[in-house]
Amino acid sequence: MATTFDRASLNTGSLNIRPITPAVGAEILDIDLAAANIAERVPEIRAALLKHGVIFFRDQTLSQQQHIEFAKNFGELEVHPATPKDQAHPQILRIAHGPKSRGQENYWHSDVTWREKPSLGSILLAHEVPECGGDTCFANMHLAYERLSEQMKRMCEGLTAVHDIARVFAGRLDKAPADLHEKFPPQRHPVIRTHPETGERVIYVNTAFTSHIEGLSAEESRWLLAHLYKTAMDTEIQCRFRWAKGSIAFWDNRVTQHLAVSDYFPARRIMERVTIAGQKPYFQA
Repeated sequence: MATTFDRASLNTGSLNIRPITPAVGAEILDIDLAAANIAERVPEIRAALLKHGVIFFRDQTLSQQQHIEFAKNFGELEVHPATPKDQAHPQILRIAHGPKSRGQENYWHSDVTWREKPSLGSILLAHEVPECGGDTCFANMHLAYERLSEQMKRMCEGLTAVHDIARVFAGRLDKAPADLHEKFPPQRHPVIRTHPETGERVIYVNTAFTSHIEGLSAEESRWLLAHLYKTAMDTEIQCRFRWAKGSIAFWDNRVTQHLAVSDYFPARRIMERVTIAGQKPYFQA
């Protein structure tokens, strides 16, 4: 039986929180993430993350080292294979688009589900943004699960999907799939995962990295994945965030999917992301 998570019991302390939608997302106001005492507020911030799925901060002036140190309050950090090897801070993934590089993150996805232990979450800081456009949308995939029929829930809860880094990064890193698989072999994760902190059940397949569902024919797998992918497109389980320089989004990668709207070409959009390592997904009956 699924656990009922009581969001009202979460202690967000003295944080000044402004929800964006009832389903997902909230801004945390009047806080400086570079403050010397920020570690004291981490339990409240973590509670806000669990309550809202993604939290946003404005007017932050973090250095790269401060960005890293803030993220370390929430767990061990991971290094993305797209990070240049000679980079001073390998924990930071720079995502830059402009006249010679159109944004490529404009599809619903969860980050790094090709890892054995996909990330807990990511903290994305805006350094340069277009005058308009370049928003990021987030979807609550627990609410997506709750909107499935009971029969569909029961069927999906017994299924396993395969996630493959090569679907996206073979082309971006100009590497053969076999070469990527030597370090990052395809991973098997439950189609419906249990959130390790809230106990909520979450749809855990995405258009970027999920290749197929095991035990189904190719046609059945394509149909079911397409059906589950569409659940993220429901505007009633989404929020949309408009960036400004110094804005930060911190999302729980275990319960949300996101889509970076690539409507700003050829304007420039430069972001830096630090990602917190997670644990192996599981389903608890």
